[in-house]
Amino acid sequence: MSPSATDSEDLFVCNARLVLPDRVIERGTLRVRGGRIGAIGTNEHPQGPEPVLDARGSYVCPGFVDMHVHGGRGADFMDGTVEAFETVIRAHTAAGTTSIAPTSTVARHDQSIRFLELCREMKSRGPDPQRGLGRVVGAHFYGPYFAEEKVGCHPHLTRPPTRSEYEQYLEFRDVLLTATCAPELPGAEDFYRAAQAAGVRLNAGHSNASWAEMARAHALGVRHVDHLYCAMSSVVSLRARLGTPMQASMLEFVLATPDVTTELIADGRHLAPDLLAFVLKMLGVQRTALVSDCSRALGMPTGEYAFGPLDGGEPFYNDGSVGLTLDRTSLASSVRGLDFMVRHMHKAVGVDLPTAVRMASLTPATILGLEREIGSLEVGKRADFVVMDEDLNVQRVYAGGRPVSEQEKN
Repeated sequence: MSPSATDSEDLFVCNARLVLPDRVIERGTLRVRGGRIGAIGTNEHPQGPEPVLDARGSYVCPGFVDMHVHGGRGADFMDGTVEAFETVIRAHTAAGTTSIAPTSTVARHDQSIRFLELCREMKSRGPDPQRGLGRVVGAHFYGPYFAEEKVGCHPHLTRPPTRSEYEQYLEFRDVLLTATCAPELPGAEDFYRAAQAAGVRLNAGHSNASWAEMARAHALGVRHVDHLYCAMSSVVSLRARLGTPMQASMLEFVLATPDVTTELIADGRHLAPDLLAFVLKMLGVQRTALVSDCSRALGMPTGEYAFGPLDGGEPFYNDGSVGLTLDRTSLASSVRGLDFMVRHMHKAVGVDLPTAVRMASLTPATILGLEREIGSLEVGKRADFVVMDEDLNVQRVYAGGRPVSEQEKN
């Protein structure tokens, strides 16, 4: 590969294997004009003065879109500093994630407000390829409105939604993309109404909700369930909560409700390949996104770390391939980027490459309502793309047609 691009927003990409949502174009070409995709073709040659990227047979994929991600390279979005935000964004941009939705954790009210303030600031800045920074597309407000018995690795500061508190969060409606709340909590239905009125997409997660509770949440606008199978109700957990007869859980509701989407953590430790394949078969690629759900331990040595803010975060152990609770009995988030998830879906699960890539790009972009701008190699969209070798290792990342520098290996 021989890129000659500098800081220009114009670029000609040739000799690429272009990964589209439904196929791969061999010997494809991509023309970038003003930071957007101007044309897609085959077997063409440079015709103008723009810089040229000869991909030399490498895959060129749309930039990944991570709608559920917490940290990386030792930092967490909840640390409350610009430096922490930049560290996390840089780490995931290097893994091919050109669009990122910083995701909060259960935390104190002041820490959640600071998180939203920084999301607003970083979104307004836009991408900065020269500094290795992809694009912040908005905030995923995730916690504190979780069921305590499903808190997982989050700090134990869960609480039901109260109007006096969440009205302060909804003042950030300009940056709030999506918000998660457990449907069974007191006040959840009022929160859903207020958040939807503010234009915020609604998720259910970290919940022990029954089918009936999910149905009420769905009627109020909930259309997405966070990390399927993780920190969510099951027939067994609902029997302990509600007794008999046994109740259908969030899983059954997702499988049976055509307009509900979900997400998978395909890091090789959370869900077995046959379970990943099962969900994709049942729901299809349009309803199934990949997320990293990654902690600050991405790219870090094994050892103990804090999930969430350094001030009050929950300790966990990174064993090198996943986060675990300190007693090693439960999972505690991922330590992988979306590039790993795509490789795992393709190589271990056997999913064809266009589908695996789509799960990390167009599907999450569509769930977030951003598919007109990002998520696929399509004329008119932002020229965010990832160059990957035969083994799907990231070689280069481009944001708005410009090469991202300071790339790190994850």
